[in-house]
Amino acid sequence: MKSYKIIVIGSGFGGQCAAINLLKKGINDFCILERRNFMGGTWCQNSYPGAAVDVQSPLYSFSFEPYNWSQMFAAQDELEEYTNFVIDKYKLREKTFLNTNVEKLEWLKDEKKWLIHTDKETFKSQFIINSSGPLSTPFYPNFKGKDSFKGETFHTNNWNPNFNLKGKKVAVIGSGASAAQVIPAIVDEVKELNVFQRTPHWVMHRPDKIFTKFQRKLLKRRWIYNLVRYYTYWSLESRVIAFKYSDFLLKIFAKNKAVKHINKSLKNRADLIEKVTPDYTIGCKRIILSNTLYPAFAKENSHLFTREEQIAEITETGIITTKGTKVDLDLIVYATGYDATDSVISYPIIGKNNMFVGSFWSEFPRAYLGTTLPNFPNLFILTGPNTGIGHTSAIFVIESQMHYILDSINAVDKNNAQAIEVTARAEDKYTTFIHSEMEKTVWKRGNCTSWYQSKSGHVIAMFPGFTFTYLKMAKNFKIKDHNLIK
Repeated sequence: MKSYKIIVIGSGFGGQCAAINLLKKGINDFCILERRNFMGGTWCQNSYPGAAVDVQSPLYSFSFEPYNWSQMFAAQDELEEYTNFVIDKYKLREKTFLNTNVEKLEWLKDEKKWLIHTDKETFKSQFIINSSGPLSTPFYPNFKGKDSFKGETFHTNNWNPNFNLKGKKVAVIGSGASAAQVIPAIVDEVKELNVFQRTPHWVMHRPDKIFTKFQRKLLKRRWIYNLVRYYTYWSLESRVIAFKYSDFLLKIFAKNKAVKHINKSLKNRADLIEKVTPDYTIGCKRIILSNTLYPAFAKENSHLFTREEQIAEITETGIITTKGTKVDLDLIVYATGYDATDSVISYPIIGKNNMFVGSFWSEFPRAYLGTTLPNFPNLFILTGPNTGIGHTSAIFVIESQMHYILDSINAVDKNNAQAIEVTARAEDKYTTFIHSEMEKTVWKRGNCTSWYQSKSGHVIAMFPGFTFTYLKMAKNFKIKDHNLIK
């Protein structure tokens, strides 16, 4: 059995950030467990046509590791290059066990350590940093006859690059962020494209830009790169004022622009304008940035099904709609997102007093700073409950969480303790505060149902405020909110 001071689960941006921060603190006694046969997480896994980031590249990167980006919104291949660049620069492959799927975590009360059961072997560790990510378990709606289809089927998360789209009849189920990228990327290649949209998303102009050689040369200067990051961060952060405090600002700076974008893109298609215009407050669901989605809907070989004609059944040859329309297909693409709220962690975790994380989260997922739970000592969750953001870079939040995690580990070492756990009182106070603040946001009052919400109706995915507020809380380590176990 292999034993470490710290085990990091997952090798995406969260796992990389954790590992690099540990190395910078002089902590080398750790390893990374990765379930896939490659490292890198989201941007190495999601290789569907059109995949790209929707946050400006200079901000969607580690603050300590700038990159020579070729465009403002990097495409998947460049994000994969950046991911591998970081992994190789910090020699993280040497610290990683691939093809190692975590099946269960179990707290050993006598040893004050975690036992990690995987499909290969067992590990033992004092601390666990879970960075498996909320967008790692694909969601498949349970349609009648789903398994009877004889054609090709896959999720955008697991795109088959060997499938030849040319001349095929294709259905894309879903109309969210990944669908909005796939649809324009394949519409000109396929014979027919049928999009099944349950609820339309608000779509805004994507202000992308290819950097010139001169601009890229300038961005290699650290102070210019940091200046771009600084400007981008604050311009995006200002959106929280509208998301949380002002429907008027949402209308002026978001809805009006989105409506103009619809009308400009589909000026001769009144039928489509009606289909793609949402009836909820902009921002309640994720806002999509795209200049190509609406024109793709208007193509002659494209057909958009709305909530008035949904999927009734999947057959051997295709889809039958609720109006009896038979849609013959060669491929069904599930662009249906992830189980990102109620199943934040996909494997069972057994803490003190035989407490399961699943039981603690039976009403809804919750955590102190979205990171740690009472009765689960030395367990930290990157991008846990209520750490998501709808306006800026998730990497900023991950780096913020690492301040709290490193302070927690340091508190254990400095006090000659073996473990640390947040008190139930502190976690409850924090969670009550979060959901009280959430009531003020468009995610709660915007009259929509989104993946941001758990089955309980609580908004679980998002942090209800400015990210600099979260950073301040994460940096302000409060020992009184914790118990040290010796």
